[in-house]
Amino acid sequence: MARSMERSSLRIQLDTKNCQVSADELRKLEANLTPLRAMTQDFPLADLYVTISFHARTNDYHVKTSLVLTGRTLFTGEHDVMVHPAFARCVRKLIAKMREYLDSLGNKPEVAKLREGTKQELLPTAAPDVEQLDQAVRDGDYRAFRQAAYPYEEPVRRRLGRWIKRYPELEAQLGDRLSLADLLEEVFLNAFEQYASRPEQVRFGQWLEDLIDPSIRAMADDTEDEEQAVSFARTFQEMEQPPGATAPNDRE
Repeated sequence: MARSMERSSLRIQLDTKNCQVSADELRKLEANLTPLRAMTQDFPLADLYVTISFHARTNDYHVKTSLVLTGRTLFTGEHDVMVHPAFARCVRKLIAKMREYLDSLGNKPEVAKLREGTKQELLPTAAPDVEQLDQAVRDGDYRAFRQAAYPYEEPVRRRLGRWIKRYPELEAQLGDRLSLADLLEEVFLNAFEQYASRPEQVRFGQWLEDLIDPSIRAMADDTEDEEQAVSFARTFQEMEQPPGATAPNDRE
């Protein structure tokens, strides 16, 4: 079971395996996160992934945490017969690692760069022609839409490079089955499809920024579905093989 716990700038994704976390336990977990939220509030990328697993054989819980920051990912893990003590120790270790990380940054220029990140609105390299965007959507002409939105292409590309770090599994596939250009096109395709529903009070750059995360999420979901389909197809082929036959990929 997965659930999201989002407050302030720290995003939390909680996954449970072979167990459930009660509302009372969730409140305790939230209370432990207060110091960590304060330490990460200036980071443009601050995602905490928490996995809580119950092991029946040992009758205990295994809590794993991964804090993904701009430029660094911090890991911790703890076992306990109860969820909260294990989680609390993980958070204390993360806080200690955060202090070391912040100390290593010191007052270097990198700190300012980290704090720019994804919090700023996308700014075009040139003034976009809004009338061309509107007309392209009315005509159903995606090519014309992309040309009109071209001033945003490089800003979106740079922002994608930061945002994809929130999804390590998808990032690992860049250059293999997926490219940054694929993600870039996904964002603009979604913008084209959803343009008519864009709130008038929201500037186009901010609206594009808001499309980046759901676009990456959709690609991540597609990747998982594709891998499951491939796995199923291979299993089906193996079942169809007559006894003693060799699968095509295993032949010399």
